[in-house]
Amino acid sequence: MSGLATPDAPGAVGSRVVPGAPNGGLATARQFVAKTLAIATMEVRKLRHDPMELVTRAIQPLLWLLVFGQVFGRLRALPTGDLTYTEFLAPGILAQSVLFVAIFYGISVIWERDLGIVHKFLVSPTPRAALVLGKALSAGVRALSQAIIVYLAALALGVRVDLEPHALLGVLFFVLCGAALFATFSLIIASMVKTRERFMGIGQVLTMPLFFASNAIYPIAVMPDWLKGIVAVNPLTYEVDGLRALMLKSGAPGLGLGIDAAVLVGVLALLVAVGARLYPRIVI
Repeated sequence: MSGLATPDAPGAVGSRVVPGAPNGGLATARQFVAKTLAIATMEVRKLRHDPMELVTRAIQPLLWLLVFGQVFGRLRALPTGDLTYTEFLAPGILAQSVLFVAIFYGISVIWERDLGIVHKFLVSPTPRAALVLGKALSAGVRALSQAIIVYLAALALGVRVDLEPHALLGVLFFVLCGAALFATFSLIIASMVKTRERFMGIGQVLTMPLFFASNAIYPIAVMPDWLKGIVAVNPLTYEVDGLRALMLKSGAPGLGLGIDAAVLVGVLALLVAVGARLYPRIVI
């Protein structure tokens, strides 16, 4: 058949590429990307069945910006430099919204296990890493709706938002990467605890410490030394730092955009590798 590789074709046996053949690595990479995007697309389509999820998730960031931001902005108790407190807070609330969308993503994996969907994934030829990364990226797409909501609220409150294309692309990167990171972390937890009740309990325990032990709502400079050590190993800190530099016209990275991006990508890659190994355990 013309659509299949023949045994006489260079570097092919049947329809499989020999690892040592020319372009074999490139073909494998393309297949991995294609399967990852296919999984992500399938997950994103689920939003059509529950559009109210996007509406309900909009309430929390709006409350933080409208109530918490306005009240603490009047106190003028925190050193935020050239930024008003609402401006300082807006990127942190965006990161918080991304965290809250992603950290409970593992519950869907447990539902899929109960419905038998995970078993079908595991017997498919799709690499485990592509399964995990595809699901993680779909959480990033869900988080983009939160970014739109936070941007609109920030503009309405007079926040000096940077709408330049390069800044928006940078925010897009940090939102996708941050959501994928915490969604993968969530999947790892789900693979270990295996029940919805335990997962929900652990997710609730982790969410607030991750948020408060970061630079989302107050500067690192005002933190006690013991908390600064925790903040330094919290990935959310680097996501907030990158968002604050890119989202605001007068924002500047405290740690450096290169460091922020490298930490998020590095931690995400590590978690995807761990998640790929643990994902099959959810059915055991």
